[in-house]
Amino acid sequence: MSVKLAINKELFTPHDERMLAGVQVKRRTKKKIPFLATGGQGDYMTFICLSVTNKKPSHVSLTKVKQFQGSSAFVKRSQWNIDQLRQVNGIDSNKDCPEFDLMFDNGLDQWVASSAGEKCTFIQILHHTCQRYCSERKPEFINCQSKLLGGNSILHSAADSVTSAVQKASQALNERGERLGRAEERTADMMNSAEQFAVTAQKLAMKHKC
Repeated sequence: MSVKLAINKELFTPHDERMLAGVQVKRRTKKKIPFLATGGQGDYMTFICLSVTNKKPSHVSLTKVKQFQGSSAFVKRSQWNIDQLRQVNGIDSNKDCPEFDLMFDNGLDQWVASSAGEKCTFIQILHHTCQRYCSERKPEFINCQSKLLGGNSILHSAADSVTSAVQKASQALNERGERLGRAEERTADMMNSAEQFAVTAQKLAMKHKC
């Protein structure tokens, strides 16, 4: 089982939520730790997870999840409602890069994803989710490649693929219908010809009989 599937199963599914996207991250700038803070739990992995409730009305959240070294369990550390997200900074709109920032009402987090591709997929799904679920003030997406915000995005490509498949299936059905129609017409013509032949043959038989 992948890490993201495990996080979803352990932290979100029990609360009737589903994880839409997740990205493994590290901080670009270390937070200052108070001098009195002792007893740290050692190394850990951090994930930013995007989730939505299954019940209506839907509630979308961004959750910081950690997995400490030597443990198979995942722990929720911080959680924000999607409406608290004010800005997503992709850092560089000209190329893929792993860095990105998330600005909330109460602060700014600067992250480096485990890969540029994972970061791009996360921002892409995050943007789509904000467009769908943020009813009032949508967060600002800056310094993001256009492919992440529309156009040739994975989500749009998937939708285009589905649409194309439906169109091809419809076209195939139409062509099949046309072929069946032509076959029915040919069958009708053959039946008419057979009937006419039978009538003609009957007339000839009667004539010779007379």
